[in-house]
Amino acid sequence: MNNDIKKVAVIGFGAMARSLEHSLRASGSGIEVSATLVPHDLTVDHDGVEVFHDVAALIEWGPSVVVECASHQAVKTSVPSLLRAGIDVIVVSIGSLGDTELLFSLEKAAEEGGSRLTVASGAIGGLDVLRSAKIAGLESVVYTGTKPPAAWRGTPAEGSVDLASLQERTIIFEGNAAEASLQYPKNANVTAAVALAGIGFADTRVTLVADPHAGGNTHKVNAAGAFGKFEISLENKPLPDNPKTSWLAALSVEQALHRHFQRIEL
Repeated sequence: MNNDIKKVAVIGFGAMARSLEHSLRASGSGIEVSATLVPHDLTVDHDGVEVFHDVAALIEWGPSVVVECASHQAVKTSVPSLLRAGIDVIVVSIGSLGDTELLFSLEKAAEEGGSRLTVASGAIGGLDVLRSAKIAGLESVVYTGTKPPAAWRGTPAEGSVDLASLQERTIIFEGNAAEASLQYPKNANVTAAVALAGIGFADTRVTLVADPHAGGNTHKVNAAGAFGKFEISLENKPLPDNPKTSWLAALSVEQALHRHFQRIEL
């Protein structure tokens, strides 16, 4: 396995990828983002980062690991080829894995290439508890996402709620994780992370809330099962370069890379 810490590649070079590249350089860990895969019409001018517009060319360059931080479409079009080529991939666009056909194709590609796909935990925590509890049996998992009204602009909430004039906490969606991922794709990564770690998309209950008094984005998970029950709540600050992205989500990608290269995983 190629374990070169200086040959990390990313798919996409938006705010999250740039934040990752900058943070890794500042950390002194030696891990470097040295290449990126972006569409043909996108120009990336960044010293020390080689730019590829074709996944075959990236494979030939020989990355040790590739971090997908672009889109659900990138998971479909680029990740299978990388896995089949024996290259490990860390996926950020977890919501894409709600597509069972895509998930099956990724598993098959990884098996063919002897590679591994892992997911970054993103803006949510407690997933290790859910995975452990699932072994004994989970009875219920409920995810509640709360954001300021402005954060729900451009979503179906605009059709049922006057977001600009909200005066109190208002539920904008109630349903399961599968429905939430389809109707609110910008929230799909967190929803999918909870569903995949726990009892699946059909049985994970989701409540989305617009709250004019919210100071940031809050993610809460309540779970119960044979193990007992737990509740976790996180209020996340936005990424400085992109207020639409959680800073914790970006940090989770960096942490996933550190774990990838660790000889002893703690």
